[in-house]
Amino acid sequence: MVQKCIRLNADVKQISSCKELIGQTVDDSARLSWVFSLLGSPIRFRILFLLWHESRLCVCDLSDILEVSIPGVSQHLRKLKDGGLVDSNKEGQTIFYSLNQESLTRFVPVFEDMCKPAMETV
Repeated sequence: MVQKCIRLNADVKQISSCKELIGQTVDDSARLSWVFSLLGSPIRFRILFLLWHESRLCVCDLSDILEVSIPGVSQHLRKLKDGGLVDSNKEGQTIFYSLNQESLTRFVPVFEDMCKPAMETV
């Protein structure tokens, strides 16, 4: 059965305004949708959380903490780096990863909120 809209009068001004708004945010919404898809993996989300908490970590550190193979962690980091969420810095033979400034701005409130219950029990 096909459902029909029961609206009596369309708010043409509202519809037009919303269409204009959506048109202006197409690029931003596509970028944010991509970020959310990256965060759909619990491992990638935990990596971002740990990078926020520790400022920087190498692949081996993350592998030990998360109990995920080094190739597995590397693959997740590559996706996060390709998505523009993390930066890398090579020191000698070791590559350290950190959240970039945009990610810090975007995720700090979420990560701080996640830590509240743990802080309250301490």
